[in-house]
Amino acid sequence: MSEENRPGSAAPASAPGSQPVPPAPPAAAPPRPAPRKSRRIVRRTLLTLGPVAVLVVGGYFYFMSGRFIDTDNAYIKADLAIVAAQVAGPISNLAVHENQRVKQGDILFTVDDRAFKVTLEQNRAQLAAMNDLVESFRAGYRQTTAQLALARTTATYQQREYERLAELAKRKLISDVAVDDARQKRDVANQDIQVTERALEAARARLGGSPDKPLTDQAAYQAAKSMYDKATLDLEHTIVRAPFDGIASKVPTVGQYVAPGAPIMSIVSDHDMWIEANYKETELTHVTPGQPVDIELDTYPGRTWRGSVESISQATGAEFSVIPAQNATGNWVKVAQRIPVRIAVQTNSNDPELRVGMSAVVTIDTGYERPAPAIVRALLPKRPAPRLVQSVSSARD
Repeated sequence: MSEENRPGSAAPASAPGSQPVPPAPPAAAPPRPAPRKSRRIVRRTLLTLGPVAVLVVGGYFYFMSGRFIDTDNAYIKADLAIVAAQVAGPISNLAVHENQRVKQGDILFTVDDRAFKVTLEQNRAQLAAMNDLVESFRAGYRQTTAQLALARTTATYQQREYERLAELAKRKLISDVAVDDARQKRDVANQDIQVTERALEAARARLGGSPDKPLTDQAAYQAAKSMYDKATLDLEHTIVRAPFDGIASKVPTVGQYVAPGAPIMSIVSDHDMWIEANYKETELTHVTPGQPVDIELDTYPGRTWRGSVESISQATGAEFSVIPAQNATGNWVKVAQRIPVRIAVQTNSNDPELRVGMSAVVTIDTGYERPAPAIVRALLPKRPAPRLVQSVSSARD
């Protein structure tokens, strides 16, 4: 191989006077590849199905937005009793401790009963003495009756004596002084009858109108019996019992002085609980009792309870406040009021324990379906008239 044709050798220099050789043109850039077929398909699919998906999602939220209403202004409620003593005195014995479960009728605490026992014994003695008292009234009545009979006998005798002396005075056999003395004795005897009759009425009144009236029907006996019954009841009230099954709370201490009607402790029911959900008045348009409810408690995330609408309050919460809003005074701002809705909770034996006051999120399924927009109803085909109407129309023709 010659040096001229060897690869990599330099080009020979042109001879003097010859034309220069032009350089070779640069190679052209390769053409850009066409877009892939799959990209075109995806793009066309998104452009076609995207608006459809937006319409479907928007339609779903439109039709379903009025069906489910929820609120987090909801709390668990149960029966709660404020226990108070009906008699005054220091607590001598405490039978429960804080958060103890109690049954209806269990003893909670006892008030010092020594003074009440003394009062009961006094009234028992007075009740026993009523028999002797009534018997003394009956004896007095019998004595007054005998005195009345004696007064009438004396009055009869004095009347005859006066008439006899008056006859003798006409014959001038006795003096007028003797006649006057007989007249005075007759008048005294008649007055004695009236006085004795009044005493007999008083004795009869003390015996309730009749001396044969039973002892238990006598007014004096009934008055003593009522005092004895009150003393017995006060002694029973020194023992304070649980009004229903529940959990003892705010338990007092031994030696604490209690007054009648003053709150001492509380009993919170641990069954038959419900939820009070406070919905805005604008959300209760389609809520009725019996609708299903989903319940979620903040204490147990991820767990759902089922329930149902039990009732709806007749008044808003503001109407039950201590100082209701005075909307007629002129200083008024319209605020959407909340109405309590009572929701029954369905519980099972394996459910976590519910406690009064727990916060909840409540969702009511009203079953309400929004009507289609007017433009959609215009596009839908009209339903044919019922056959019954057509037959009636033909019959009229």
